[in-house]
Amino acid sequence: MKDSHVLVTGGAGFIGSNLVRHLIDQGNSVVVLDNFMSGYRSNLEPFPTVRLLEGDVRDKTMVEEAMKGVEVVFHLAASVGNKRSIDHPVTDAEINVLGTLNVLESARKAGVRKIVTSSSAGIFGELKTMPIREDHPVEPDTPYGCTKLCEEKLCLSYSKLYPIEAVCLRYFNVYGPNQRYDAYGNVIPIFVFRMLRNEPLLIYGDGEQTRDFVHVDDVVQANLKAADATGVNGAYNIASGTRVTINSLANIITKDNLSPVEIKHGPERPGDVRHSLADISQANQKFNFAPEVDLEIGLDAYVQWARKAHLGII
Repeated sequence: MKDSHVLVTGGAGFIGSNLVRHLIDQGNSVVVLDNFMSGYRSNLEPFPTVRLLEGDVRDKTMVEEAMKGVEVVFHLAASVGNKRSIDHPVTDAEINVLGTLNVLESARKAGVRKIVTSSSAGIFGELKTMPIREDHPVEPDTPYGCTKLCEEKLCLSYSKLYPIEAVCLRYFNVYGPNQRYDAYGNVIPIFVFRMLRNEPLLIYGDGEQTRDFVHVDDVVQANLKAADATGVNGAYNIASGTRVTINSLANIITKDNLSPVEIKHGPERPGDVRHSLADISQANQKFNFAPEVDLEIGLDAYVQWARKAHLGII
């Protein structure tokens, strides 16, 4: 998309800041709303033309201010992660459900054309069939999965009730530049930053569980293509369409490290699914989503980014 006025909630975060970079490169006028609970100001420093509003999606007045004149909303602000939601279920619901309602109501009043919201494969719970399609039963195992499912339903109900298009992108395991170490977060930054600190990698369970990892550049392209797809509503899987075991992932990440990396195993974690693999054919058909970044190449690039990001985060 080009020459549009857009709002990115959570635009200082990992995925949001990568999306902002592409939006700016394409000549869009960008507003970012972020409370910096998990985002970083440094992620936005390369983009001086961005209008940054420091605030929270739970603040209705702030959301209405951010929405003025906006054509497209990319809603990424969220409380993210299964463990975080188990530890803080009320906060998870306040941000993901009530915050999303604020965004939707403000978008409706402002006459926004389209909202692209970031959902999660966490809505599915333990998988019954694979690869997983959008019509797989939704039986989330954690408060996070429940609130993300509610967020989807709210967005899609608004697209039926009002003249606003809504696309919900169900991310599987996203990784890439600007993803910091976070004990609540993705296994890839946890492994990489522990490796760089010469600490052992901890694998929960036997390590033969599988995940579908998708690079953030592919996720950004999914957002842009979904926004541009006129007349498209609905919820779509966004992933690589491939899977790897956690044991194999650890081996790929550590294979070129200068010193040996110890790998330990711990007990399984509650709320973790055993296997994950997405069917991404619907996103391909509806808005031409096709992931391009190979996992090994993407991981090598991420390790290099993490080394440069060093060592204030490590």
